Amino acid sequence: MTTENPQPAAPTEEHSTRGAYVTGASFDRDMNYIDDRITREGGGGWPVEAGRYRLIAARACPWAHRTLISRRLLGLEEALSVGMPGPTHDQRSWTFDLDEGGVDPVLGHERLQEAYFARFPDYPRGITVPAVVDVPTKAVVTNDFQQITLDFATQWTAHHREGAPDLYPAAQRAEIDALNRWMLHRVNNGVYKVGFAGSQEVYEKEFTALWEALDELEERLGRSRYLMGPRITEADVRLFPTLIRFDPVYHGHFKANRQTLASMPNLWNYTRDLFTTPGFGDTVDFAQIKRHYYYVHEDLNPTQVVPLGPDPTPLLEAHDRDRFRTETWGPDGTAPQAPLAAEVVDPAHTPLHVSGR
Repeated sequence: MTTENPQPAAPTEEHSTRGAYVTGASFDRDMNYIDDRITREGGGGWPVEAGRYRLIAARACPWAHRTLISRRLLGLEEALSVGMPGPTHDQRSWTFDLDEGGVDPVLGHERLQEAYFARFPDYPRGITVPAVVDVPTKAVVTNDFQQITLDFATQWTAHHREGAPDLYPAAQRAEIDALNRWMLHRVNNGVYKVGFAGSQEVYEKEFTALWEALDELEERLGRSRYLMGPRITEADVRLFPTLIRFDPVYHGHFKANRQTLASMPNLWNYTRDLFTTPGFGDTVDFAQIKRHYYYVHEDLNPTQVVPLGPDPTPLLEAHDRDRFRTETWGPDGTAPQAPLAAEVVDPAHTPLHVSGR
């Protein structure tokens, strides 16, 4: 992938947003990641092996959120444990402040930074989530968020649950890849380009580009249940974390405020559809999401006051997506079981979800 910012980034933000907020400048995301892969063959020294690795994924971060969704949909909970840092962090690293004693119970780390330094003592880039850590060495394997979920879908198949969906079907991979590249730059990262624009001119340019992209998605979702047709794919896994954060965060905090997502019929009903689909809504923690953005981004919100709204309960209202042909899980697929007890989102942080389907 083309590097957007070749200079080393300070270890801040979920993907080093601080430091890119420069007066007059466009937001450039550092796209240099540890590109090691965990594969069936283990050619790079990292074979797929149940119990060997730990996914570190903060619920607050949209890039990490997609790995939590993929892990749930594919049923990898028993094969791949998860550690969840809290929603805030300092200049050094994400911390395991939600765990007893502030220490990850498997890795023994207080900070994710320790896993990076265990492998690269002088690691110069951002300490980002998601990251996959090798439990025996307690060292990071990869933080390549673009590749991690693709490997979950294609390399971890021996550990998929019975009835797991094919999130990356071979016949659609080229189209999924093209759509995902477009969404990354225009939507997933597009909201950051708007929010961290360093001048009025840059802001207006990125604002226009973002809403043109959202209008295209609104039109696309007027033709099919999901982005690629009647079944959920990797493309939906990547879009949902951005959409679910749009009205609570990006609309106001990032000034992406032409209109709310709730005012766009297809995008809003699509979001409600996925929110009430097992594996999507049951990974959403609105309290952590808002705490992260409004507290950590002091340059955008110096008071660190976290808003109480919007009310998330309309996400549970009926949607209209059943008007389209639907094979949500594929011809022989089934919905995932309920989340592991230790991974259930605090009910006070999000509305109760509709389960099953």
